[in-house]
Amino acid sequence: MASDRFSLPNGTHTVAMGVGDLNGILRGKRIPAEQWPRVSESGIALSIAIFAVDMTSDVWDTPYVSMENGYPDMHIVPAGPVHAVPWEEGCAFCFGRAVGMDHRPVPIDPRGTLEAQVARAESMGLEVSVGAELEFYLLDPETGRPADVGNQVYGLGRAAELEHVLGPIRRQLPGVGIPIEQSNPEYAPGQVEVNIRYGPVLEAADRVIAFRAFVKEIAARHGYLATFMSKPFATESGSGFHTHYSLWRDGVNTFAGPDGRLSPTGLGFLAGLQERMAETALAAATTPNAYRRRRPYTFCPVNNSWGVDNRTVGLRVIEGAPDAIRVEKRDGSADCNPYYLMACEVAAGLDGIERGLEPRHFTAGNGYELPEADPIPADLETALKSARESQFLQGVLGEDRFEILAGQAERELAFMDGQVTQVETDRYLRNF
Repeated sequence: MASDRFSLPNGTHTVAMGVGDLNGILRGKRIPAEQWPRVSESGIALSIAIFAVDMTSDVWDTPYVSMENGYPDMHIVPAGPVHAVPWEEGCAFCFGRAVGMDHRPVPIDPRGTLEAQVARAESMGLEVSVGAELEFYLLDPETGRPADVGNQVYGLGRAAELEHVLGPIRRQLPGVGIPIEQSNPEYAPGQVEVNIRYGPVLEAADRVIAFRAFVKEIAARHGYLATFMSKPFATESGSGFHTHYSLWRDGVNTFAGPDGRLSPTGLGFLAGLQERMAETALAAATTPNAYRRRRPYTFCPVNNSWGVDNRTVGLRVIEGAPDAIRVEKRDGSADCNPYYLMACEVAAGLDGIERGLEPRHFTAGNGYELPEADPIPADLETALKSARESQFLQGVLGEDRFEILAGQAERELAFMDGQVTQVETDRYLRNF
C-alpha cells in the first residue's frame, strides 16, 4: 500500500509535499501527520494554475487553464521517499508529482518534458546523468545587500566566515535526499556556489527544485536572504546554473574515450548541444534580468564555442578518469526551470548522437574572441524571437507549455518596458 511505502519518520507531526511550478519554485501544502495515511493514498488537491503563474504568483488566462474553465484542481501524489527535515523538528518532506483529476499526467506540468526525454534515452539503452552547480547570493534580509565586502573567490578565510550558514546547507541537505559535493565563495561579495552530486537526470532536476527552496529556508534560519536571481547587482557577478552531462550504458560512461578524452558519442552529444544553444535560450534564461548576466569576460558564455577545461566557452569538456569525463553547459541562469533546461539539453544532445553531428568552434584560447562561433541571445526579446521560430523547442516543450513560458516572457518584457527606473531619474531629472 502507498501508505506503507511512504511511512513517516518517528516524531513527525507535519509533512510538506510539493512540486516545481512554471519557474521551478517549490509549491504545495503542509499536511498534519494524522492526515498522511489518507494523503499518501489519494494525494492533495490544488489548482493547476501553479503551472501558469509567474514568479510573483500572478496568474493569467492560458488556453489550458483560465477563468473560462474555472482554474480547476489537480492532485499532487507522493513520489517519495519521505525524509525528516533536519532543520525543522517534527517536519518531514516528500517530493510529489502532479496528476489530473483523471489520474493522468498534467499536460502543462514542466516535469513531463524531462520525463519524455528520459524515456527517449532509455529507448536508446542510455541513462542520462547530470551534476548541477548553482550559484546564489547570501544577503542581509533588511538591506538586500551582501553582509561581507570584497571578492574572495575560493577563499578559505571567507568560507570559514560563512561556515555558520554553508555548513548546515552541506550537512543537512543530504538528509532530504540532496547529496552535496562541496561549497565555496564565488566571484563577488556574498556570492557562493554549492555543487549537487551527479545522478539520473530526472532525479537531478527534482533535487534542484528542492535545493533552491531549502537553501532559502536554511539561510533564513541563520539571518540571511538567499537569492538565486540571475543578476541582482549591476556591477557584480551573475549567478549561473551549470549542468555536467554524461551518458551511461550498463554501468559504463559512454563519453569516456581512449586516453581520457571525449568519445565519439560524447562529441555527438556536444555537437547537438551546440547546435541548439541559441534557439533554446528561453529555457536557460527566462527573465530580462537573466540576460544581464550574459556579457563578455564575465565567465558567462556569449556564444556556442567549446573547449577543454576552458571557462570562456559555452561548452566545456572535462577529461580524465573514465567516470569523470563529461560535458559542461555553462549558459543556464540560476533561476531557470531545471526541467525545461535539462529537457532541451538532453533532447539536443540525443539528436546530435542520432544524426552523427560533429562539434564546431573549438578553441584552446579565449572563447569570447572567437568571431566564427554562433552567438547566443543577449536579451530576452531576441531569445523569445528565436524560440518562436524554433520547431525544436516547441516540440520538446509541447504547445501548451511553450505558450505559457513564452507568454510569461512577453509579460515580463511589457512590465519592464513600462518602468521608469531610479537610475534614469538620477541621471536625467536634474540635467534636462
